[in-house]
Amino acid sequence: MTTTQLHPQEQLGQAYDAAKLLEARQQTRAAVELIAANIRPGMYEEEAIELAKDLLADIGLLRGWHDVYVRFGPNTLKTFGAPSEPGVVLGEDDIFFIDIGPVWEQWEGDGGDTFVTGNNPELARCALDARAIFHLVRAKWLQDGSSGQQLYQFAESCAHERGWELNLDLSGHRIADFPHKAIYAGSLAEVDFTPAHLLWVLEIHIRHPSQPYGAFFEDILL
Repeated sequence: MTTTQLHPQEQLGQAYDAAKLLEARQQTRAAVELIAANIRPGMYEEEAIELAKDLLADIGLLRGWHDVYVRFGPNTLKTFGAPSEPGVVLGEDDIFFIDIGPVWEQWEGDGGDTFVTGNNPELARCALDARAIFHLVRAKWLQDGSSGQQLYQFAESCAHERGWELNLDLSGHRIADFPHKAIYAGSLAEVDFTPAHLLWVLEIHIRHPSQPYGAFFEDILL
């Protein structure tokens, strides 16, 4: 990748290294799975967040460019940065998501996924649909070279087709050698050009239109 191919909002930091960004991604996704594997029904959300921080510290990923988020049940409706309702306990048939943004050495990671406990089919469908919509949007980016604006318009239609609402307050962002906001602090949904490989995070946050739950998935556009 050369800077002549990039939009000004895609300029590279001094330490840009594609291999290191991919390594940060791998570390981040593995950490999300590790945290999820240690969360159990009966835990308070606050306990799960402390657990997540302890696990991240153990593997050298506690330093983050954003807070560690673990959202249980009705708190899965919350947008990025919004405080959770306190005292929420994970049920036997429930839903939760994890969103972490660790800094691996000097490169940013960002990853999120949704998990369910028990056998509630609608909760399971919600979690699966967040991932499915992500991959449909990614496929459109690969096939059509769509702009960020077009990708989120398409994501919204995909969500509605499945009976969900798309939260456009969580609408993607740059990723880089830390910190990406020094290059571009806006959202992916605002850009009117085709986003470049490895430089953007695609976020999908869907919510049930009337019930108190939602699902989240994010990953780097590759």
